[in-house]
Amino acid sequence: MLKKLKLKKGIKVALVMVLMLVLISFANRKQQGEQCLDMVIKLDNQQDNFFIDEHDVMALMTNGGEEVLLGRYYRDINLKEIEERVKTQHFIKEAEIYKDVKGNLLVNAELRRPFARIMEPGKANGYVALDGTILPTSSKYTSRAVILSGSYMPEMMKSNLTETEDGMKIYALLNYIYNDKFWKAQIAQIDITKDWYVTLYPQVTKQVVEFGQPEDVDKKFKKLKVFYQRVLPQKGWNAYSRINLEYKDQVVAE
Repeated sequence: MLKKLKLKKGIKVALVMVLMLVLISFANRKQQGEQCLDMVIKLDNQQDNFFIDEHDVMALMTNGGEEVLLGRYYRDINLKEIEERVKTQHFIKEAEIYKDVKGNLLVNAELRRPFARIMEPGKANGYVALDGTILPTSSKYTSRAVILSGSYMPEMMKSNLTETEDGMKIYALLNYIYNDKFWKAQIAQIDITKDWYVTLYPQVTKQVVEFGQPEDVDKKFKKLKVFYQRVLPQKGWNAYSRINLEYKDQVVAE
């Protein structure tokens, strides 16, 4: 009796598994037979960030219009290949492409946000994104950002800042300024020489701030803020032409 019950139970399980396989196979065939009815593109992090738009993403997906997607069957569309093509755009940090149950092709892309502009006289140069990626300039849009200049710029353009130890120091300095509301508004330009000497050019006051090596960033900015809050209001905001932060526990002003 027990053997018969086990046999019946086994047959039921086998039938359920066969039914599931049939349903999965049917769903796969149905999906492969569906057509691409529409393309919906969503760009994250686009506020005040117009280096790339939906039309640019569409051009990447269709390979400049050479690959027609609308009306094609999904069995003939390589979604992974299209996704990788979209990711080749430097201003796109992440991208995910998939279809929904209605037959629409959905694109979710996260944009990189530049927060520093690399400049040399007579050259286009590029930007530094919030994740440390070096980005090219764009004829479509120019972002307002702190300017980076100096003899180190050609070297900076060669690799992303997070890929080298020296680059990480500059990245930490830029992040500190960007994430501090006061310094973000105050620092207009940062000059960096080949030997890593940093000079800051404020937005409002006329002093040149000799920061020195991009080290002890927090301590140096705290010293500078104290100088701004206690000394300049008494002496006058343009009383000094140069401020040096290189010396420990002191600020040298001339």
